[in-house]
Amino acid sequence: MSFVTSLSGLKAAQTDLSVVSNNIANSNSIGFKKSRAEFGDLFASAPTQNTKSVAGQGVRLNGIVQQYTQGSLNSTGRTLDLAVAGDGFFIVKGQPPREAQTYTRNGSFTVNVDREVVDSTGNKVQLLPVNAAGQITSTSAADMYDFVLPETDPTDPTAVLSNITIADDGIVSATYSNGNQSRVGAVAMASFAAVEGLRPIGDSHWQATGVSGVALINQAGNGPLGTVRSGTLEAANIDLTEELVGLIAAQRNFQANAKAIETANNMTQAIVNLRS
Repeated sequence: MSFVTSLSGLKAAQTDLSVVSNNIANSNSIGFKKSRAEFGDLFASAPTQNTKSVAGQGVRLNGIVQQYTQGSLNSTGRTLDLAVAGDGFFIVKGQPPREAQTYTRNGSFTVNVDREVVDSTGNKVQLLPVNAAGQITSTSAADMYDFVLPETDPTDPTAVLSNITIADDGIVSATYSNGNQSRVGAVAMASFAAVEGLRPIGDSHWQATGVSGVALINQAGNGPLGTVRSGTLEAANIDLTEELVGLIAAQRNFQANAKAIETANNMTQAIVNLRS
């Protein structure tokens, strides 16, 4: 029985090593959120059995949970580099035909040949509609649209775009060569009732699930969404010192369980030798 118990500990230590190694490997990934392996003990006994004479049966993995704590904000000076100071996520839309909606904390956005603002995977950043005063007019997912940089002033086709600014509340303003300004929209943000239920899909992107609940859409500055910081990127929420300590602990746990298996094997072999 001790062999099975130690084997479960060995597997748990391997999982812990894998989780910590993944955290360390992504310490430079923009918007990455670290994970933690959570374990529980295994114990079983008959209703009439005295539990004081029963040892546990080992350990099991309860789950690998991501930690959505805030990462440090690093200045880049580039307008389309955006970070969230809060709990919100940027909303992006995939390529046709699926056009899947996903959520990200990686705000390293660029402009493609069609003047669309896209993330590192080519997904299009979504905006909410606003009026001339910069107030949003809808928070419905059906009314969101792609973030496209205007080429000219809508009221003066001879005036070209000269500058884009993004305020802390996510309002995108365009300035043209004739001095006019217009509101392009507000960066769409999402929050979730149970953020731990999001499904990670890589590249600091997540999908909503039945566990996370539906996305609650609004502009920055509302509820738990936080604010948008233009010219800034969010670093991974990794403390390398803490992860290295966890790596050492997981390694020692693995070695201890391996030693326990070796000891149990030696004891079994000694018993066999006594009987022969």
